[in-house]
Amino acid sequence: MSTIHAVVFDIGNVLIEWQPERFYDQVIGEAARRKMFAAIDLHMMNEVVDLGAPLHDTVYSHAQKYPEHAKDIRLWSDRWIEMASPAIEWSVSLMAGLQSNDVPVLALSNFGTDTFAQAQTVYPFLHNFDQLFVSGHLGHVKPYPEIYEMLENDSEIAPESLLFVDDRPKNIEAAKQRGWQGHIFTEPKGWAERLVVEGLLTRDQAGLET
Repeated sequence: MSTIHAVVFDIGNVLIEWQPERFYDQVIGEAARRKMFAAIDLHMMNEVVDLGAPLHDTVYSHAQKYPEHAKDIRLWSDRWIEMASPAIEWSVSLMAGLQSNDVPVLALSNFGTDTFAQAQTVYPFLHNFDQLFVSGHLGHVKPYPEIYEMLENDSEIAPESLLFVDDRPKNIEAAKQRGWQGHIFTEPKGWAERLVVEGLLTRDQAGLET
């Protein structure tokens, strides 16, 4: 019998691809993207959104500070959903498989309030979590301890009974320091195999060859 009582999913690059650099490479070219990203910390701008600031106002205000790149910076708001795409379908099916086995599935994600609402209109599975812990709603982001503590308190699940999947090692390390079990996501197959090892899915349910 598995010791895992719930599985906690990050969203970006686990359930949905999040690739701003790839988007800009396609739209303005790699050289121009590299120049802009070297001059401006756009990921830091996005962290402000992840903490709950409105996407449009935050991005447009930031763009005003950099006239040379303003038009392209505004794309972060105007075409945001193109950066957060496509869904990672194998991961989505793993989430559904866990729930079909009565394993609670929680979300713990750095995500803005309006960006998450926008994503939910495109990806219906984002409505299906048993509990949601989204940084924009909570005012705290990974890997800081407050957001992990909020999940523990609200879910009332012991840390050692949580299995957390995230693509960023620092987020997993922060969880492990609290006693959670963790998996660094690099591709769906490895995650599927981990869920089988934990006894949460059969190989067939995980989409693995038997």
